[in-house]
Amino acid sequence: KGANLAEMTNLGLPVPQGFTITTEACTQYYEDGRKINDEIMGQIMEYSGKMEEITGKKFGDKENPLLVSVRSGARASMPGMMDTILNLGLNDEVAEGLVKKTGNPHFVYDSYRRFVQMYGDVVMGLKPVNKEDIDPFEAIIEKVKEEQGVTLDKDLSVESLKKLVELFKAAIKEQTGQDFPTNPIDQLWGAICAVFRSWMNERAILYRKMEGIPEEWGTAVS
Repeated sequence: KGANLAEMTNLGLPVPQGFTITTEACTQYYEDGRKINDEIMGQIMEYSGKMEEITGKKFGDKENPLLVSVRSGARASMPGMMDTILNLGLNDEVAEGLVKKTGNPHFVYDSYRRFVQMYGDVVMGLKPVNKEDIDPFEAIIEKVKEEQGVTLDKDLSVESLKKLVELFKAAIKEQTGQDFPTNPIDQLWGAICAVFRSWMNERAILYRKMEGIPEEWGTAVS
């Protein structure tokens, strides 16, 4: 994924700016006991700064915020096996700023609640324990839809979407003991580590065995 995006950028196609943390960093992450070492951390911060310069947007900026997707990119395609985070960089202040910028509060708060849901699941581990369990976030959505008297997610009002953001954060705090991170840089570290960790999730391990993909390859993060 990262290589293809770089190729498109080199061809002059209008690809959003980004950077790729290589598979070697993933291998290092596991060698260092599931931690990102200082050297790699420094490089990530350097390239985050470059991305801000090129786009003219900044993480956490209310007027012109930078939002990114954090995605895996293994050497071989592993469709649907790895975890992804979209709209990273959103928090209460950024959401308010985006409403002013877009004039579309429904779009902004729907994006925000999806981000909190995705981050809570992938990074903070708030997910169903087994197949029989209902997804904790979906249970909250169903309750709010019932309260508003609608059946489809897309019919939720802006007020209901704002309520979902707050309820999701409260559920994360209650069940994990941790606050949802509001600082975009903290969000970024959590997401990068989650993508590295997803290389060793059950789905990915099973898929690698079936496809003969070596475990030591690791995944990149775009």
